[in-house]
Amino acid sequence: MTIRTERVQIPVADGTTMDGYLCRPEGDAPRPAILVLQEIFGVNAHIRDVAERFAREGYVTLAPDLFHRTAPGYEGNYADFAPSLKLAGQYKGEQSEADVRAAAEYLAKHTAVAEGRVAALGFCMGGRLSFVTNGVAPLKCAVSFYGSIAPDKLPYAATQSGPILLLWAGKDPFIPQEAAQSTVDALRKHGKPFVNVEFSEHDHGFFCDARSNYNAAAASQAWALTLAFLKSHL
Repeated sequence: MTIRTERVQIPVADGTTMDGYLCRPEGDAPRPAILVLQEIFGVNAHIRDVAERFAREGYVTLAPDLFHRTAPGYEGNYADFAPSLKLAGQYKGEQSEADVRAAAEYLAKHTAVAEGRVAALGFCMGGRLSFVTNGVAPLKCAVSFYGSIAPDKLPYAATQSGPILLLWAGKDPFIPQEAAQSTVDALRKHGKPFVNVEFSEHDHGFFCDARSNYNAAAASQAWALTLAFLKSHL
């Protein structure tokens, strides 16, 4: 499917303006939309590629630059985590909530987006924030790839607006299995629908083909699961 891409400006409630990478299929028919939320490495080539891949599947996608206050346009190096970790450490919870609210609202109001058909999807930090977005915005569904949700983001379990697909790496050194389980337990406690999938033999970042932890088989399976989930709910 032929797509078009552009850079857009998104106003945020705190008075800042956030850059976004918008992708959409050619044509004028309104389509469902996905908010694609970055890792700590910014809206880099990998995140742009993911946004474009979903656009070729028929979705309008938006990847907002979440570090727009401190390092606009930042693209981190997967071989050197330190600068990206520093930026992530400076990114406050109230800022991230304002950003995802603004990005979800931007998509919902876009003329290319079908009314009420918006989802959030993210990786690592973005997986964590897809859970937050689903808790603060009226989404159809959300997808979290190895998002560090517990313990501090668990209060958003009570307000999840749509079903969520949780994808974990069984050998993830950053997210203990207890943390993943507590996320599931919180959703179950509040009666929120979810799908919980663990790739037991793989490491954090297995979906990203620019990382040393990439696993092609697991990434392919996760892609198929994600497309099926989105098709069912979005």
